Amino acid sequence: MRSPFLRKFRILFSALVLICFFLVFIDFKSLIPVKYVNILLYLQFIPSFLKFYDLRTLATAGFLAVLILTFLTGRTYCSFLCPLGIGQDLFSRIGGRIKKKFRRFGFKKPYTIIRYSLLAATLIVTIVWGVYLLTLLDPYSIFGRFMTYFVKPTIIIINNFLAGILHKFDIYTLDHITVKGFPLLTYSIPVLFFLLVGTLSFMKGRLYCNMICPVGTLLGLLSKVSILRIKLDESKCTRCGRCSIGCKSTCIDFLQHHVDASRCVDCFNCINNCTEKAISYGIVSIKRKSHETDVNKRKFIASSLLLLLGLPQIIKSQDKKAPVPKKPSTVKENKTTPICPPGAVSIANFNIDCTACSLCISTCPNGVLQPALLQYGVTGMMQPVMDYHKSFCTYNCTKCTEICPTYALHPLALEAKKLTQIGKTNFIKDNCIVKTEKTACGACSEACPTKAVYMIPYEGNLVIPEVNTEICIGCGHCEFACPTIPFKAIYVDGNSIHQAAKKPENQKSDIKTPVEFPF
Repeated sequence: MRSPFLRKFRILFSALVLICFFLVFIDFKSLIPVKYVNILLYLQFIPSFLKFYDLRTLATAGFLAVLILTFLTGRTYCSFLCPLGIGQDLFSRIGGRIKKKFRRFGFKKPYTIIRYSLLAATLIVTIVWGVYLLTLLDPYSIFGRFMTYFVKPTIIIINNFLAGILHKFDIYTLDHITVKGFPLLTYSIPVLFFLLVGTLSFMKGRLYCNMICPVGTLLGLLSKVSILRIKLDESKCTRCGRCSIGCKSTCIDFLQHHVDASRCVDCFNCINNCTEKAISYGIVSIKRKSHETDVNKRKFIASSLLLLLGLPQIIKSQDKKAPVPKKPSTVKENKTTPICPPGAVSIANFNIDCTACSLCISTCPNGVLQPALLQYGVTGMMQPVMDYHKSFCTYNCTKCTEICPTYALHPLALEAKKLTQIGKTNFIKDNCIVKTEKTACGACSEACPTKAVYMIPYEGNLVIPEVNTEICIGCGHCEFACPTIPFKAIYVDGNSIHQAAKKPENQKSDIKTPVEFPF
């Protein structure tokens, strides 16, 4: 199922559940019949388990229904039925409204040791000493304490204020209710957990659910084998990273097309964010991956790490004294489209939203972002544009997307940025000193982080560049490294609409570039 109705249904249903719990806890006149309250509490995991432990009847075994629900649908309990979980979603949304940075989640590795250590400790302490630690960490109990200690007194104070006003007009619809406080020390735990859960959800989404909550960890173990789960279609996925950025559980590794079902709470934000309809919710079939696929993945990961470690050497090598070609280049670069920064999505969208505040230009560590003159037209003057004659876009940098105050540059996870093609590389053989001066060179190939530029045999022992535009991301490393003047032998032409580059294989070529190439 890929319908955005799933997310709308989740929001509507969870909002209804939260309102019901809210009314239950602020009902200082006991207007809600107990039988309806019991129906609401039946599916609260820890209260139901403790009640079943005492009574040993199926009528109190709501936790079994939650386990069955989890086995069938995954951790829908955490999104649909847990009041603390729903409250965290509300806090997370408020945090995103206040500061857009708090909406950018991205894939994070699970806190496996912390999660399972806390679960084991909770079980051991419960068996040996009692249920105090269990109820201390229980999400329903945390929510209930907050409502009882803070929200209900606040509602009573408001009621008393309104009642005082109405009584002056001889209207006695509302009664004055005495506010009963608690010993001061008892507020410490509710305050502590409110700050803990509230802060984590405000800035990090569902981090409490997936790191501390014993119920979430336990249900996460079962959800690994649930029948219905979030799944990714590799053939449709462009690795744009939108699903990962919007995932409040930080459980989507879009580069590996993997969803950590133990942390996924079935909020369906990813389905709503995916423009390619590559993500769906349904029955997950178990597929055995071939040994060849696993080997390819290992090769990609290993080569990426080597690339990461080797990048400083690339940058360092570009600081070496560049050769001065004996002949000036003669063929002008045919640049038809300016290059706007990654995260812009398209030049049209970027020009509409950018206020030319120059914050990204000031923040750019490499100085590749320059204020535009007429590259975007008159209306785009002073907006940032890439200038690869001055520098290049660092492969492992997303600073401009992180600080843009107007969302002209959309937030990009680093993995997504590495596959965002902002332009395509073009090679002008008539400008290359390999052809014009019969001089060995390989600056562009050595500088390219994705190896979209590679060397092929030319004449004798000489090799010359060739470009694979499918894996080129338009970062400008090659153009900046090229020593020819006044026109470069290799240059990047911008994409008016940013595209998704293919994942580089980074396989070693049989052709070796000169060790002592002059740049």
